[in-house]
Amino acid sequence: MAAKSSAWRNPSYLESSTGIFFFFCAWGIWWSFYSPWLINGLGMTNTQVGNIYSINSVGTLIIMFVYGVIQDELGVKRRLAIFIAAIAALVGPFVQFIYAPLMHSNLILGAVLGSIVLSAGFMSGCSLIEAITERYSRKFGFEYGQSRAWGSFGYAIVALIAGFTFNINPMINFWLGSAFGACMLLVYAFWIPDEQREEIKRESTPEGEKSQPSLRDMIHVLGMPALWLLIVFVIFTNTFYTVFDQQMFPNYYANLFPTPEQGHEVYGILNSIQVFLESAMMGVVPIIMRKIGVRNSLLLGATVMFARIGLCGFFHDPVMVSVVKLFHSIEVPLFSLPAFRYFTLHFNPKLSATLYMVGFQIASQVGQVAMSTPLGILHDRAGDQVTFYTISLVVLAALIYGIFVLKRDDQQVDGDPFIRDSQKSAVTQG
Repeated sequence: MAAKSSAWRNPSYLESSTGIFFFFCAWGIWWSFYSPWLINGLGMTNTQVGNIYSINSVGTLIIMFVYGVIQDELGVKRRLAIFIAAIAALVGPFVQFIYAPLMHSNLILGAVLGSIVLSAGFMSGCSLIEAITERYSRKFGFEYGQSRAWGSFGYAIVALIAGFTFNINPMINFWLGSAFGACMLLVYAFWIPDEQREEIKRESTPEGEKSQPSLRDMIHVLGMPALWLLIVFVIFTNTFYTVFDQQMFPNYYANLFPTPEQGHEVYGILNSIQVFLESAMMGVVPIIMRKIGVRNSLLLGATVMFARIGLCGFFHDPVMVSVVKLFHSIEVPLFSLPAFRYFTLHFNPKLSATLYMVGFQIASQVGQVAMSTPLGILHDRAGDQVTFYTISLVVLAALIYGIFVLKRDDQQVDGDPFIRDSQKSAVTQG
């Protein structure tokens, strides 16, 4: 791994940060209002929206596993990133001329086709772009959290305008997604720093150290009980966070205002503020991890998740709900960054993309397939408060479970060791 150097002098950091910035711009401009579009634009019920999310999750589940295996075989090559960028560049015409008309004429066919295209370009694509960026950070000497923060920054910028453009015409958001996708395509297709070219050549030579894992490596890791214990933790935390935040919260928040249109505009601004703070926290969380460790950071993220969802059921005025929503900016970095580091700490780093896909993202999608529709039915029948309290209690149960099953940072270290600042100081003094 290359030594850490000044980020602004590191060409791979600049390229990776620019690519992930445009990806989150292309996704965030329409994704933050996807649920309101299904309900208000296409006239669906919460139960139908739950069905759509379940179908999307099935597509994401399958594609994500394929992406992880292929990318681990590709090493630092970015062919999949280019493929994802091409789909992102076509999201506008796809939704306007194919997806939306099909959702009116043949809901099942439209939902299935949409799950394939949108998952390949965005839901599965997000995990793949993050996995590539994390791999580049280890290979080319920069902090993954700093690069990932540019993705949150891009999401924050587009969230600021998404509510206003959505009120004018939701299709504008999808077409803006295409424009950002085209920028992303240019980055991944043509911006290849010299150090990446050299690494690709090195991996291609017979005598070079292979970063690609063998099939035996994959089977061995997938048979480890520690991975499946972690998967259970992820299913009952990240799954329920995702269903709450994507499927339920946008419309719940908009309905707190005199008109849905006003709610959409304020939600867009609030979402932008929250993601701006999230991008800042992406740089802070690595410092927190060095202070309290990977395991404790992951558990802290689950604690914030439990409190935030429960408090959304407790408060019913826009101001307090907005304050609670801002805790999201702490929760996401505290959950995603330690999760990545947990995999590279306790498992073979060569399998980082596959492990992140299977152990974190695919586990979440399995949970969404199983829970999106039942939670949508509960939401229709019992309302916001009961549903939010239910989700919060499930996350609390998973948190208690995680306290007992997650490995300490010095247990089963089969990957890159993690050393806290206090341990470094002890070694230096000794």
